[in-house]
Amino acid sequence: MSEQPTVVVTGANGLVGSHVCAALAQRGAAVRAVVRRSGTAPGVEGVTEVVGEFTDPAQAPGLVEGADVLVTTVHPMGTDRATQERVGVEGTTTIATAAREAGVGLLVHVSTASVYDRRAGVGDVDESSDPVPDDAGDYPVTKRDTDARLEVLDGPTRVLVRPPVILGPGESSLWNTLRPREMAEDPAQAHAVPDLTFAWVHVADLARLVADLATGTIVVGEDAGAGPVAGRCTAVNAAAGASTFRHYLETVTSALGVEPTWDDGPAWQGSVVSERARAWGWRPEVTLEAALAELVEGLPRDVRPTSAS
Repeated sequence: MSEQPTVVVTGANGLVGSHVCAALAQRGAAVRAVVRRSGTAPGVEGVTEVVGEFTDPAQAPGLVEGADVLVTTVHPMGTDRATQERVGVEGTTTIATAAREAGVGLLVHVSTASVYDRRAGVGDVDESSDPVPDDAGDYPVTKRDTDARLEVLDGPTRVLVRPPVILGPGESSLWNTLRPREMAEDPAQAHAVPDLTFAWVHVADLARLVADLATGTIVVGEDAGAGPVAGRCTAVNAAAGASTFRHYLETVTSALGVEPTWDDGPAWQGSVVSERARAWGWRPEVTLEAALAELVEGLPRDVRPTSAS
């Protein structure tokens, strides 16, 4: 890889994509930030906005031409199944195939730990754990199917980065912004099985791992215990730790001034094992206490109680 690799990032205006772009720019990469709307890419030196539709087979080749690395971050969570399949599964396959044909040597895909079967009683999950069954829900199943497409895409070295819950500030942040807003608008949404494992990572730490992969700080080789395997597909979990949904929900509802509701039911109580990422040199830096304090401090004004305004 060149000293200043050209890295294409899809979903560059999203929570993960924007942090990845910034982390790449800090490492001296030339970042090609792919967005659908002009003026939405991160305004960071070293980041060049490219407006295009990566899911379009006619546009995808031009987006990756001359690039060294492709980082894919887009999946339309919360949309209907057909949209998730069209954008997440088919769209990611389209841009990944275009990258292979263009000679891009490395593909880093931001997947999710939700692809693992984490039903009650399963216990800890690592990169060799069973995938979710077909009835697991739209998001985990379509993410699972996207990973499966990339696993059989011969050619470039492929890395599937699998984070659990992603904490961090941003308008599109599910856990810092969207979920708290739902709870503020409708306190009935403030519910969870209290003992369900809350495995998490901060977006800044996730972006560091992706950027280190994309810039060659984590070296591609022949042993998955040391880094991605050249020409193969290697999964790597990216969890900073684990707590419970009680901890998360009580933190948010206390800040919002609403009462949580505790659901009965079976709960997965394992952990997302991330020893592989740590063996590759990744060390998460943000603690859960700091992440949750940041969440409370950064609650949008429209979801804060009047007394906090």
